[in-house]
Amino acid sequence: MRIFGVVGWKNAGKTGLMERLVTEITGRGFSVSTVKHAHHTFDVDHPGKDSHRHRIAGATEVLLASRNRWALMHELRDEQEPTLAELLTNLSPADLVLVEGYKRDDHPKVEAHRAETGNPLIAPSDASIKAIAADVPLQADRPVFDLNDTAAVADFILVQVGLSSANEEASRSAAQQHPQPPPLRNDCFALPPGVDWTPVDDALSLLKQRLHPITGIEALSLAEAEGRVLAAPVTALRANPPHANSAVDGYGFAGGVPDEAPVSLPLMEGRSAAGVPYEGEVPPEHAIRVLTGASLPVGVDTVVLDEDVVVGAGQVAFRGPLKRGANTRKAGEDVQESATLLPAGRRLTPADLAYLASGGVAEVPAFRRLRVAVISTGDELVEAGSPAASGQIFDANRPMLLAMVRRFGFEALDLGRMPDDRAAIAAAFDRGAAGADVILTSGGASAGDEDHVSALLRERGAMQEWRIALKPGRPLALGMWHETPVFGLPGNPVAALVCTLVFARPAMERLAGGNWLDPVGFDVPAAFEKRKKPGRREYLRARIRDGRAEVFPSEGSGRISSLSWAEGLVEIADGARHINPGDPVRFLPYGSFGL
Repeated sequence: MRIFGVVGWKNAGKTGLMERLVTEITGRGFSVSTVKHAHHTFDVDHPGKDSHRHRIAGATEVLLASRNRWALMHELRDEQEPTLAELLTNLSPADLVLVEGYKRDDHPKVEAHRAETGNPLIAPSDASIKAIAADVPLQADRPVFDLNDTAAVADFILVQVGLSSANEEASRSAAQQHPQPPPLRNDCFALPPGVDWTPVDDALSLLKQRLHPITGIEALSLAEAEGRVLAAPVTALRANPPHANSAVDGYGFAGGVPDEAPVSLPLMEGRSAAGVPYEGEVPPEHAIRVLTGASLPVGVDTVVLDEDVVVGAGQVAFRGPLKRGANTRKAGEDVQESATLLPAGRRLTPADLAYLASGGVAEVPAFRRLRVAVISTGDELVEAGSPAASGQIFDANRPMLLAMVRRFGFEALDLGRMPDDRAAIAAAFDRGAAGADVILTSGGASAGDEDHVSALLRERGAMQEWRIALKPGRPLALGMWHETPVFGLPGNPVAALVCTLVFARPAMERLAGGNWLDPVGFDVPAAFEKRKKPGRREYLRARIRDGRAEVFPSEGSGRISSLSWAEGLVEIADGARHINPGDPVRFLPYGSFGL
């Protein structure tokens, strides 16, 4: 029987890690059973139940059964507590048994550790602890994982018990080479005391200051790295070009020609071609055939173009002037060896891959792709294509948000539509926290009777309702659910899109390890008139025609057609403004948000 344990002090995160590991490992197709060591006074039965009456009457064992499950309760009474080994004989065969507690037994374990508890590590004095899962970076004599990087911890356990592949072992080793980021604090979304309406720039500044990467790190080949975020700076392993070489097809010689005097040089036998350099040395006042990209032979520092020479009778003739070094590339003129090619936080483009390869880089440290769970809420929602009853509408937000998440370079997890039922939404949040790094919801973010998203987060004591001074959008519920950040977007599709682009997108990029992203805008003449009152930022759905920004005829936030009609947003600052046709306005193309 394969056994692996999870241990740690009280409130160290053991049970949460166990729960996530069961979800992760069973999701990979393995069967998992669990054992938990509990306080001696625990009870799984309840007074008044028939099974409880059987036990009180004196039954040694009570087997409670239904068509969904069965449970066997054994009363020890005056018997000695059985050992873990004895208890394991009661379990049916499974691929893996995860054990919470029993820290004094000698089976292999991972220690869960939260710095805020103030307790010391158990690992230094216990060789059976094979790894540590912590919420802060640690230096230790064994692997250290981010407490929330469930996939990496699962990789390690499966390797230890012999259920893993060689590829998983390589991925685990790569993750160990880099420090893993800590989780977010529960108060990371808290507003300063006394803040009610929050200006857009202040809200963005708070998010920028408080968010940090939360995903684990892995080593990727260049073939796998496009679109991923670098977790550390990458340096060149070799200069580019590694040797001085020719920029053209021509003839190489030493020194320039200062004037237009005719020059005739003896032509050496042989040539230097790309990948096939000339191994000999070219004497002074001699020339040799050199092709584009070829290393310059010893004795050559200048190349004259094919079109500018006459070749015959073993001589090459041409006229100056020609500067020393003409038509050549110096060694390292593009990249010097050991120079930093790209910084941490950069999302890799195809051009970046070429740049890295030119410096001899074959593998890069990258953050794991951010997993974003998307949930729509509301009794009024039905799936497009399904029959819609009176008062129901088709769910437009979820397909839009899932597509946006993928466009941003993240992994999208569709958790479906949830009715206005607190228990159902809480269960969806649990699934999202177990399988994703971020939860993105639409609807239920305000303070009404059916706004269950904000109510659930408020119950957990880790919710902040940000009343953003913008149009459209205003209510934005931000909170933590099982240490997973939740962005509660408005249910209105126009407001949901605007809040995602302006707030959720740069925040999620930062959580994914990337740099904070500010959209690049352009000042263009307006093709419309608008009077705006002071007090909040406005975003108008707009597009460019004939070099001017035109806006959708209606500003109604229920006009979903406007999102498809538009090519971006016109941003109007917080103060009062009267815009006339021809006045400059700030246009933010959808492309500048990553769409």
